[in-house]
Amino acid sequence: MRNIRRGHDAAFKAKVALEAVKGEKTLAQLSSEFGVHANQIRQWRKQLLEELPRLFSDRRKKEDRDREGLLSELYQQIGQLKVELDWLKKNLRSSTKEKKTLVEPGYAMIAVSRQCELLGLSRSVYYYRSQGEDRYNLQLMNLLDEQFTRRPFYGVDRMVAWLNRQGHPVNPKRVRRLMRLMGLEAIYPKPRLSQSTQEHKRYPYLLRDVVIDRPDQVWCADITYIRMLCGFVYLVAILDWFSRYVLAWEVSTASDTGFCVRALGKALSFSKPDIFNTDQGVQFTSMEFTGSLQGAEIRISMDGRGRVYDNIFVERLWRAVKYEEVYLNHYSMVSEVRQGLSRYFSFYNRERLHTSLRNRTPYEVYFKQPISLNLEQASQTMHQIQPTFLSSQWRGVLWRGVLWRGFRWGGVPWRGVPWRGVHFYCFPEFFSAFP
Repeated sequence: MRNIRRGHDAAFKAKVALEAVKGEKTLAQLSSEFGVHANQIRQWRKQLLEELPRLFSDRRKKEDRDREGLLSELYQQIGQLKVELDWLKKNLRSSTKEKKTLVEPGYAMIAVSRQCELLGLSRSVYYYRSQGEDRYNLQLMNLLDEQFTRRPFYGVDRMVAWLNRQGHPVNPKRVRRLMRLMGLEAIYPKPRLSQSTQEHKRYPYLLRDVVIDRPDQVWCADITYIRMLCGFVYLVAILDWFSRYVLAWEVSTASDTGFCVRALGKALSFSKPDIFNTDQGVQFTSMEFTGSLQGAEIRISMDGRGRVYDNIFVERLWRAVKYEEVYLNHYSMVSEVRQGLSRYFSFYNRERLHTSLRNRTPYEVYFKQPISLNLEQASQTMHQIQPTFLSSQWRGVLWRGVLWRGFRWGGVPWRGVPWRGVHFYCFPEFFSAFP
């Protein structure tokens, strides 16, 4: 059985050492009496004799006073630091994403675990890396996006029922998560469930009963989801309310504030409105976005909670973008998304006629002047491009069997003009084959 080492307090050591200093008993007798080895008693006696002179010296008193003062100051600093640390944790309002950026893994003076503790961030959250969405979830997101564009009043329960009828047995939790990820929310008035914070100030809706009768009177902005073959991107657009003219747009792989601020900067580079209306998304309530508007002396207006019709014109723009551009193409790269949207917005502003604008284009209404394009310029700026699902064989059949005959029978000299009420696609690669 192992011997357990005993511990002795300071009073016991002093008592044994004093008996040894007296010399009335031998070390063997003291060892037997107190149950301590003779070598230990000898060591305690030596230590006592060395320390006795210092007890009565001024230097010892001074060292004790200095040590006590130093300890008192250190304890005071520790207490102050603890109070400040507790205050910092309580008042640090940074999001989890921002806290993760504050951690410095290469800083040798403070370990990563200690940095996470100081920031109030768990290490599991810091080291977590998202795996992204699988292919089936991306397919479901595309279906949800299409159905929501057709039926914006569909909520989670109706979307679940619709997907089940389409042969996708999914539960409400998955649909709710994907719709939140895409920023989709059914159109219906909702109760006031949360309060505004100082960082995210909400502004009142200024457009109720306001007559909008000129360009640059009201601008609006919104964000939507653009699907791709693998993944998705976010699109923000700034629209002139009166003319429907798209002033600026940006694409981003993350739904952050930066790309919204860049689009706003582009729009403000050539004009500015009296009122700027948005929804209450975190991108538009951020200090960066609202600060840019306030710096330009623009009045800020925000939709009511759940009131999608407060910003109905930009919602109508999203419907046009998706049905006339996004759903007709299958983007595989972000660069393809930008090229396709650039083509479409050029067509939307300069060529697409709006019945609400008396069959004029947004460009003509915004700039108050008609577009003067000759036939050659029009053929170069046409948006009706060849759909990706048409093979080269079908292109040849359409060109030889329909388009060319139509132009010859109708006597129309320019290729691409509607003939007898039918609008034909323009295929430039076949022009050189015919005189």
